[in-house]
Amino acid sequence: MDQFRGTTILAIRRDDKVCIGGDGQVSYNSTVLKHKAKKLRRLYQNKIVAGFAGATADAFTLSEKFEKKLEQYNGNIVRAAVELAKDWRSDKILHKLDALLIVANQEHLFILSGNGDVIEPDDDVAAIGSGGPYALAAARALLRHGNLPLRQVVEESMKIASEICIYTNSEICIEEL
Repeated sequence: MDQFRGTTILAIRRDDKVCIGGDGQVSYNSTVLKHKAKKLRRLYQNKIVAGFAGATADAFTLSEKFEKKLEQYNGNIVRAAVELAKDWRSDKILHKLDALLIVANQEHLFILSGNGDVIEPDDDVAAIGSGGPYALAAARALLRHGNLPLRQVVEESMKIASEICIYTNSEICIEEL
């Protein structure tokens, strides 16, 4: 089956700061269709950042549903994430979405899935997409063995992922809170 694939999204929360990065590549099978796609968004009065991976329409649907929950719960990221998960698990059509979303504010960092999962990483570092494991490993190493600014950790980790994952490029977009 032909499919759109690939993306790397990396988010780190440290000392009440959040930095999230995403690559720009959109691939279809073995073809690169786009180099500078935007996969990051600011949500709820610019107080929350989000990055998405997965089937494009599913990722946009997941992002839009989350944004509606944020509005409904006045920007409470925890409540919005949990309520979105409840909706996802109870809706048979939405339950099949093939997408992941990283959302973060200064207090919380979550991975949300189209299956209704809400995951808060232990170390406030999260990555999704085909290059996610590479970016995650690079970020953890840089955080443990260096003292770089958060933005630079994200940037360098994303570059490393782009050198390894064929579905990730070095056209990196970064958002900070």
